[in-house]
Amino acid sequence: MSRSQDLLAQAKTLIPGGVNSPVRAFNAVEGDPPFIRAASGHTLVDEDGNSYIDLIGSWGPMILGHGNATVRAAIAAQLDVGVSYGAPTAAEVSFAQDIVDAVPAVEQVRLVSSGTEATMHAIRLARGATGRDPIVKLDGCYHGAHDSVLIAAGSGPATFGSPSSPGIIAPATLTAPFNDLDTVAKHLRAQPVAAVILEPVAGNMGCIVPKPGYLEGLRALCDETGTLLIFDEVMTGFRLAYGGACERFGVTPDLVCMGKIIGGGLPLAAFGGRAEIMQHLSPVGSVYQAGTLSGNPLAVAAGRATLAELRKPGTYERLDAIGDGLAERLAPAVEKYGLSLTQMGSMITLFFAPQAPTHFDAVAGCDMKAFGRWHRACLDRGIYLPCSQYEAAFLPLTLSEADLDQIAAAMSDALDSVLG
Repeated sequence: MSRSQDLLAQAKTLIPGGVNSPVRAFNAVEGDPPFIRAASGHTLVDEDGNSYIDLIGSWGPMILGHGNATVRAAIAAQLDVGVSYGAPTAAEVSFAQDIVDAVPAVEQVRLVSSGTEATMHAIRLARGATGRDPIVKLDGCYHGAHDSVLIAAGSGPATFGSPSSPGIIAPATLTAPFNDLDTVAKHLRAQPVAAVILEPVAGNMGCIVPKPGYLEGLRALCDETGTLLIFDEVMTGFRLAYGGACERFGVTPDLVCMGKIIGGGLPLAAFGGRAEIMQHLSPVGSVYQAGTLSGNPLAVAAGRATLAELRKPGTYERLDAIGDGLAERLAPAVEKYGLSLTQMGSMITLFFAPQAPTHFDAVAGCDMKAFGRWHRACLDRGIYLPCSQYEAAFLPLTLSEADLDQIAAAMSDALDSVLG
């Protein structure tokens, strides 16, 4: 057995399923997950010495690549003066200003430690600010592992299944298909709804983009009914643009949830929005929210350094060019085998379906077994992809034209081996 297989066998005796997050398991694809021991740039090295081009980037945060020198220096500097205080810091204030300056919808922000916390607290805040209980979420959008949103969720729940939320909670979560304004309108006009929450570009059912006018339509419906609009930008924040999907689409939600990139690879997330809404949070308002490690100094240092790098001129033009370049290189193989590919900026998914999905049910109809075989074939060729059809790939800034040639050639060859 390989070192990775040995570790997985040992891990299964100590950790449920051998992994500390279900999306790291390879249940939906073929073979076992490699255990990673090192990373640099866009290269991962496993415990057996195999190298891979990393197209996950820790599920999104490593937009600058692994081991970025600026981020490492910021973490090292903070290490010299402490790793956690449980008290306010000047860096938190500067970081909050960075986020407010970047995201058009955000006037005030609260730091937390995970994307799950960000969405959970944003929903609680929306309920407290409006005095309403029901929320609307979109089928296939994943907003973390808490009861209010583990209904018709994508990502891990779609891959592995999940019991319904408790009966006392489930009725307060209404659902609608992504890209379907009519169903949302029926919900919002039938009863007072606290919030509509969605990924503005879905990444947890593969990369699915909003139809023209969809986000604008949601904004108009929420304005009409006094409902708050929440963008879950844990994936899209600081990836689709420096100001996230808010900037890219020119639509301003009431609240925004952020994570992944803003921590520079360390556990950090945030939620923010209009000051009049955020002022409902304790200690100034009645909606209680807290976190012992919120605003952790190491994570804030990594996040501030990452945002500083992303502010450099040409960054997002480069990211878009990387995404466009890979999509163009894959197009002949995608057409040859009657598949579809969706890409926006540096998010991309190859769907094993003839038409690019626009909603969750269409993704569920993809050929999952063929995807699983292709995933293994790509891994054997040194390409590390998300291990589920329901997950988008994330491309880092470190990829060169030669890297894109290598990736596309390996993916295309993998398709030939599986479908040819």
